[in-house]
Amino acid sequence: MPILAEELKARTRRFAVRIVRLFRALPKSDEARVLGKQLLRSGTSVASNYRAACRARSKAEFTAKMGIVVEECDETVFWLELLVDAGIFSSAKLAPLLQEANQLLAIFAASQRTAKLGR
Repeated sequence: MPILAEELKARTRRFAVRIVRLFRALPKSDEARVLGKQLLRSGTSVASNYRAACRARSKAEFTAKMGIVVEECDETVFWLELLVDAGIFSSAKLAPLLQEANQLLAIFAASQRTAKLGR
């Protein structure tokens, strides 16, 4: 496995841990918990689905699995933005995590595009 893949596995795992910690810090309101559970599912699945993509047996399987990673990462960005828009967390508090989510999304989307082009 190339070093970049191992680095991304570690990075997505750290991202998942940050998502879990954010979930634990949510207010106990119903709306925060509903949004938080959605965030918890999508944010932690980025790491698990990326690991699955790394184990793909073909380029087609890799491309398909990377599509799932991209979808989950994009969904995570949405839930983070919604937590801010709903006034549950301040944009300043979530900015670093949102920045990481957007960076991961850009990396995985580019990887998916490259795989689709057959490079």
